[in-house]
Amino acid sequence: MDNPSKIIEGGVEFSLGNFDGKNVLYDFPKILIYLDVKGKLLFGKNFRIHDEDKDILLKLCSYFIKDRENCSSYGIDIDKGILLSGPVGCGKTSLMRLLRYVVPLQRPYELIPCRNITFGFNHLGYKTIEEFGNTKFYCFDDLGIEPIGRHYGKDCNVMGEVLLSRYELYLKTKQKVKTHATTNLNAEELEERYGNRVRSRMRELFNLVAFDKEAGDKRK
Repeated sequence: MDNPSKIIEGGVEFSLGNFDGKNVLYDFPKILIYLDVKGKLLFGKNFRIHDEDKDILLKLCSYFIKDRENCSSYGIDIDKGILLSGPVGCGKTSLMRLLRYVVPLQRPYELIPCRNITFGFNHLGYKTIEEFGNTKFYCFDDLGIEPIGRHYGKDCNVMGEVLLSRYELYLKTKQKVKTHATTNLNAEELEERYGNRVRSRMRELFNLVAFDKEAGDKRK
C-alpha cells in the first residue's frame, strides 16, 4: 500500500510526517521543506518560502491535509473551498498551484484564470458557464479583475454566473464539489463587482484566507 506521508521528487524521497497505516500525522516543518523544493522545481530557483507567509501556509496546509482540529481553531470549514485574497504579487497563485502537491491522493483542482473564462464566454456564450457548472474541482485565479463578458452584443458578468452555478452544485452534491479562488479584491470590492446575491453565496462557498494588506510584491 502507498504511504501518503512520503513523496518522491527528482529521485529524492520527502517525508511529510508519519503514517500509522490509516492516518498521516503531518509535520508542518517537513511540509515546508517539501514545498520549498517543489516550488523551486515549478517556479525556478528563486522561489522560496517567506517567513512572513508561514502563518498563512499553516492555515492552508491544515485545510488541505484536513486537520480538523487546527481548521476549527482557525474558523475554517473543510467542506468549503478556499478564497485566498491579498495584494498583487504576494504569491497567491503560486501557493494555490503548489499546495495541490502536498496531498497527491486527493482529487486535484484545475487552476484557471478568470479572464480566460470570460474570453471563452465571448466566443461560445452561455455554454462556457454551463461547462464550469460541472463536478470538476476548480481554482479560479484573479477573481474580480476579469473584463465583463459580451456575446452577440449582450453583456454578462460571467464569473458571477459561474459562481452561482458552482453554489447550486455545492448544495446539490452535499458539499462534495470544491471551488477555490484567488483575488486581489476585498469583500466590499467583490460585492461591488458581483452584487449582494453572489457575495452572500460566496460566503457559503468559501473560507476566506487573507494575506496581510501590507504583504510585499514578491515578483520585484
